[in-house]
Amino acid sequence: MVQKYQSPVRVYKHPFELVMAAYERRFPTCHLIPMFVDSDVISEENSEDGSFNKIERRCKLDVDAPRLLKRIAGVDYVYFIQKNSLNHRERTLCIESHNETFSNRVVIHELCCYSVHPENEEWTCFEQSASLDIKSFFGFESTVEKIAMKQYASSIKKGKEIIEYYLKELEDEGIIYVPRWSVCPSSPTKSMKPVVRPELHLIPTVTIEVPPVCMNDTQVCKETSNPLSSLNDTLIASPDDKLDADYIKRYLGDLTPLQESCLIRLRHWLQETHKGKIPKDEHILRFLRARDFNIDKAREILCQSLTWRKQHQVDYLLDTWSSPQVLHDFYTGGWHHHDNDGRPLYILRLGHMDTKGLVRALGEESLLRHVLSINEEGLRRCEENTKVFGRPISCWTCLVDLEGLNMRHLWRPAVKALLRIIEVVEANYPETLGRLLILRAPRVFPVLWTLVSPFIDENTRKKFLIYAGNDYQGSGGLVDYIDKEVIPDFLGGECMCEVPEGGLVPKSLYRTAEELENDEIRLWTETIYQSASIFKGAPHEQLIEIIDATSVITWDFDVCKGDVIFNIYHSKQAPQPARKDPLATHGITSPAGNNVQLIEKTWLLGQDYSMVESSLTCKEGESVQGSHVTRWPGFYILQWKFHSMPACAATNLSRVDDVLATLQVSSHKCKVMYYTEVLGSEDFRGSMTSLESSHSGFSQLSAATTSSSQSQSSSMISRFMVYITRDMKWSEVTESSELYT
Repeated sequence: MVQKYQSPVRVYKHPFELVMAAYERRFPTCHLIPMFVDSDVISEENSEDGSFNKIERRCKLDVDAPRLLKRIAGVDYVYFIQKNSLNHRERTLCIESHNETFSNRVVIHELCCYSVHPENEEWTCFEQSASLDIKSFFGFESTVEKIAMKQYASSIKKGKEIIEYYLKELEDEGIIYVPRWSVCPSSPTKSMKPVVRPELHLIPTVTIEVPPVCMNDTQVCKETSNPLSSLNDTLIASPDDKLDADYIKRYLGDLTPLQESCLIRLRHWLQETHKGKIPKDEHILRFLRARDFNIDKAREILCQSLTWRKQHQVDYLLDTWSSPQVLHDFYTGGWHHHDNDGRPLYILRLGHMDTKGLVRALGEESLLRHVLSINEEGLRRCEENTKVFGRPISCWTCLVDLEGLNMRHLWRPAVKALLRIIEVVEANYPETLGRLLILRAPRVFPVLWTLVSPFIDENTRKKFLIYAGNDYQGSGGLVDYIDKEVIPDFLGGECMCEVPEGGLVPKSLYRTAEELENDEIRLWTETIYQSASIFKGAPHEQLIEIIDATSVITWDFDVCKGDVIFNIYHSKQAPQPARKDPLATHGITSPAGNNVQLIEKTWLLGQDYSMVESSLTCKEGESVQGSHVTRWPGFYILQWKFHSMPACAATNLSRVDDVLATLQVSSHKCKVMYYTEVLGSEDFRGSMTSLESSHSGFSQLSAATTSSSQSQSSSMISRFMVYITRDMKWSEVTESSELYT
């Protein structure tokens, strides 16, 4: 397995030239890096005007590995080749390194870049990325991987400290400024020829000649020579796409280098594959923490959660959801100041809550929506407290008072609703509970705990603190976690708490089972999206009738499972009504579920119906938005078809990886969630930004997805259509669409 690392942007609040002077002091060896034994220069090259310098070194490392492993490998030292390119004109330094030792067994590749801060030219940015691929190592592959990752993480942590050390050393020597490179008019540039040094053992160090630069005689200057290799695309992305190390520490907390790398890589993957709104960094980090920073597992549950949020429009819940009056009067929970760590504090007087009455009056789904709104409010409060307290706060504390808990609370439908709520919250709000204080637990509590604990994540259970009777009042109780001034009055404190006291819900508010069922259906079907299943040989098709030839068909769909091919067809004749499932007449539910097929098997493509857009292959987890300008009235059919995995020879995957990928969709079933809408030409013109086509992805099968050439061209055509409509009449747009479809 290939291990990868991507650093955040680390900022030195010093000019680029001074940082380069500090960097050069690391060679030929550095006492701050014990395993860095020595380095020799293989070759160096300078441009004629002195603006570009290229140097290649061979570095000798003493890796901290077990003696037995070194003896088996037959080496005492490991050698790396470092190629550095310094561009004085652009003020960039790139470093490319790879291992020379065991290069046929282990592949290590590192790219580093120093550059000028995009917003402050007196500051310097540093980034690095690396990959480790252990193909074979005498049966010790796992051991070598652990050693390599440990050594690399340690060196990353020391990297900034080392530069800061040499910057301080320069300052102590009176070198506080190094002038920028420029061609001096009074001094002609000196031509420099490449210098090749094959005999490494004869030349331990090297002095690089630098052409004269214009400077003030009063300035203190030190000649420097700095390595760098050509910029890599991953290191020169837009500054808006990058995370600053100081930002991570201020808003996200102290992360290890490898944890930072996981966050950056997952965030970068989301930016590449999801062209719309992506989650906030705190939200991404929660899912990583929930899966111990396993990127693949975190990506899987994050994608599932994002699809769930989109389907049920959870992002708009705080703006659209209005709690029924019954909840205001009888739901005994509410927000109350914050704990000693600055976390928002939520108080739930569960023992005073009539759970049976609430379930009978509202139903399970209304309670679930209310709890979701509480969680959404908790996320908002965490952001606010982060700003107020000046440190990252990503979770809240929940205080549950169980005084009054009895067997009535164990009413089966109420327990079922509680388990459902726990399941949904665990899946979509991981690592949001910082601490759970359970007070005044009665004898019946172990029964409730036995029922609900299996549904609670192990990491979450570790955050539970349970107090029986009045144990919470002494040392190690509430005062250790909550300031005395905010302890609620009903727990012996002096702070008035606005949480409702609850009580029995009047039976006059109870609703019948039919009313509750209809209300629950309404709640969770209030979504603009529909879902459909696709099977091998059984595509799902959506019929759209167009009256006005200049209409616009828009679509937005997520591929929830499997890979699909998306097509758009036009037919002048109306398809027959969707074929009914023959099993349904016998009361048997077909596995095809909501699968609808409209195109008759007797129809011929090009005669009975025609394709109006190129086929688009969509990977599992992808989110696709787009539009089609119709040219003729009639019937348009949007089709999602099962996509079989290509043969091994036609992919970039190795044979084993191809087989494994195939097994993940071996059920021959796909699922999509889609929304379509037909707009008139005048409506389309007013929605340019929202209708720009984008092909994005949340693929759970690979770390990066690439569109086919057809999908890319289709996306380009849609974008072209969006841009040209800004300055053209609609008739001209329709005419242009005929040229580009």
